[in-house]
Amino acid sequence: MLILARKPGESIVIDGQIAVKVLKVEGDTVKLGIEAPASVTVHRQEIHEEIQRNNQGAVVKAPTGLPRLATGNASDRIQQGRKPA
Repeated sequence: MLILARKPGESIVIDGQIAVKVLKVEGDTVKLGIEAPASVTVHRQEIHEEIQRNNQGAVVKAPTGLPRLATGNASDRIQQGRKPA
């Protein structure tokens, strides 16, 4: 983990495309401004974790087997005067 000290109005740049600026410090709260390309999603950590939990919950396990099909083919049943399955 990189630890930096910044004062209000100062910034850091990540990967040459994301700027994080300290806007205000009030007591134990720091307000940050983040400039990033539209292709980069930015979430608070608790929101990111909730999204991850929801995505994991949405994963559906594939069935273990396929349903059994009727034996014989449809043309055989038609020739015998029966409806195809």
